[in-house]
Amino acid sequence: MTITRRDFSRFIVTSGAASILSEKGWPSVSPRTSGEASDHRRYDLLIKGGTVVDPSQGLHTILDVAVTGGKIAALAMDIPESLSARVVSAKGRIVTPGFIDSAVHCCESIIRVSINADHYCLGRGVTTVVESGGVGAQGLPGAVKYIIDPSTTRIFVALNIFPPGYAYRAGVAEWDDVDAMDPDLAAKTGEENKPVVVAIKCYLEKAHVGTRDFDSLTRALEAAEMSHLPLVADINDSYSPLPMIVNMLRKGDVFAHFYSNHPNGILDANGKILPEVRAARDRGVSFDTGGGYGQVSFKIIEKAFEQGFLPDTISTDLMVGNVDRVVFDLPTEVSKFMALGMDLDKAIECVTAGPAKLLDYGIQIGTLRPGSEADISIFELHDEKFEFAGSDPLEKRVGRHRLINKAVVCRGKFFVNSV
Repeated sequence: MTITRRDFSRFIVTSGAASILSEKGWPSVSPRTSGEASDHRRYDLLIKGGTVVDPSQGLHTILDVAVTGGKIAALAMDIPESLSARVVSAKGRIVTPGFIDSAVHCCESIIRVSINADHYCLGRGVTTVVESGGVGAQGLPGAVKYIIDPSTTRIFVALNIFPPGYAYRAGVAEWDDVDAMDPDLAAKTGEENKPVVVAIKCYLEKAHVGTRDFDSLTRALEAAEMSHLPLVADINDSYSPLPMIVNMLRKGDVFAHFYSNHPNGILDANGKILPEVRAARDRGVSFDTGGGYGQVSFKIIEKAFEQGFLPDTISTDLMVGNVDRVVFDLPTEVSKFMALGMDLDKAIECVTAGPAKLLDYGIQIGTLRPGSEADISIFELHDEKFEFAGSDPLEKRVGRHRLINKAVVCRGKFFVNSV
């Protein structure tokens, strides 16, 4: 029997990773017997009695969620079990739209720093990810054929302005060749591959472009303009002063890694948010945490929170180097921000409705509104002391809550997760 990548992802059991099992592994599943009449069944799946947290609709209440044909069919109280072919109890658990991670590196076997999205994303309640910067114009066809199409996780691409993307690099210390950045090629590739390509991506970091961050930004903005796509700018330890860079960003563009503690950050010498940063938000620039290892400083976050400067989206920058330390997965990042003072509903908004508005995926996700894609996550909210790490290994914070994913629906299919 031939096992495809997608078939395999439904049954994997891996050391240190999440395990995705078939729905038979969920003890509360109650499929109907074959002898029952089926003409009255409206739904393929019914999730009963969970606390639905859906910021897109302002919901935080106990409701049932019904799915049919890969879409959310109904969201209401006390939907009769007899109307569904399969019933799952979510009593005592939190039910959310499927989490969206707007920055991961998931082109495993193509880019060596990458992880498997079905293991580490879908296996933790994340139904949609954006492969952010790993793929350039030269690598996109292979990524689509070997990674994106076979995966159960929905994978989109923020296309690197550097044509080879990360695939060309032996390590992050090598600089991208700014002179090889081709706005025409990136724009053409982005335009012809929508909605798989949802943004243009550039790195404005010394480790990538040395002193030429402004050149990288200019070329990426040119590609974004031509392709009518937003720009995702990794602004983390830049050479140029931040006001020069952030003043270039347009409405709809994304400032990633804005909580990093590198020089040329979002705070002035007195710890205040730079006026240029506030002006960028006012004109519609979005701010993404970017996760990563060494790129989220608790000290910066706390100072920003004191001034009311919260993220628009929470993401992981998940890769081989942080999947088993500091970051781990998106629910852990959400829990980390809760430990820093963000409430549950706002934190979930930053991984559902927030990233759904950030980019155009060509489908309706990030919501449980009837008619939207049937991407759903079921979590337990553990209440005890948890220690979270930031950029500095010595930078620790203790929180009282942690989200643990127990099951997920992606593309209308139900999976059980165990970490």
